Formats: sequence, C-alpha cells, structure tokens
Amino acid sequence: MKTALPCPARHPRLRLRLLLASALGVTALGAGPASAGDKTYEIQKSAATATVGAPAKASLTLHGRNGWHVNEEAPITVTLKADEGITLPKAKLVRADLVQSTKDAATFDIPFSASASGKKTITAEARFVMCQEQACKPERETVSLDVQVAAAGEPASPGAKDKAPGKAKKPKSATR
Repeated sequence: MKTALPCPARHPRLRLRLLLASALGVTALGAGPASAGDKTYEIQKSAATATVGAPAKASLTLHGRNGWHVNEEAPITVTLKADEGITLPKAKLVRADLVQSTKDAATFDIPFSASASGKKTITAEARFVMCQEQACKPERETVSLDVQVAAAGEPASPGAKDKAPGKAKKPKSATR
C-alpha cells in the first residue's frame, strides 16, 4: 500500500513552506543556498610541454571553494586518455598517486611521454568528494590538458630557444 504525500495545493502552509524553501535555495543535503556561482571546487591544470622521446608531466590540482574542502579519506581518482602519439604509463591515478594531499588541495602529477610532435591533448576525468561541516558531495569533472610536443632537438614551446641557458640572443649592434 502506497502512502500518499500531502498535496501542496490542498495544504496552504505546505505550499508556503515549499515556496520559501525554493526561494532560499535550500538543498536536500542541508548544505545551504545553492547557485551556479557557488561551485564547491576549482580545478587548476598545467600547460604541459614535452619533447619527443623524453619523459614529461602535466599536473591537475583540486581546490575547495566557498567553505568546501577536499575529503582527505574518500576515494579520489583521475582516469586518463590521450591523443595518438602520447603514452601514459597509468590510465588511472588513485589517492596513493597524489603528490600533494591536504584539506585545501589535492594534486596529481600526470607522467607521459610523446612519440610524435605537435599539439596533443590528455583528457582527465576526476572523481572526488568535497565536504563542509554539515555535508559532503561527490563530484566528477572532465578536463582537457593541452600538451605541446616538440621534435627531438627542438625547443618544446615557441620562444623556448631564446630562453635556454647559453642561447641568449646577441644584441643588435648600433650602426654609426
């Protein structure tokens, strides 16, 4: 036998409570008001450069926002996929792979190597749990990390040749 819930149309007080809760943005978790601008986290990613045949790494850091923090005990994973020409030693990183883990942030270094030059992409799907004093919330986000790969013997990024030690540009001599 099903139990019928009260109909808001027949119960003015219930209708008023629902309208008030909706206007205040109360969530089922009791975590307070929710709006599109109140994300629980921010993801920072590095712009990676590499040279064909040499080991390289990119990084991905999760930061808590708006009173939320990274749960230090819950599972945290990053599932990786890469363009052709990029080799990933691990397709999935887990909590044990974190290079930094605090209440405020969690950082993964993503090792890779390249066999072909050009602009490549590593796609990372992060799964983690954000918490605040009264509630926790599982999160999932997919981000793309851009990788610029140079051929062996070339600088990995434009302008890198000019910044390399011992490769300073000679100043143009003034003509008299």
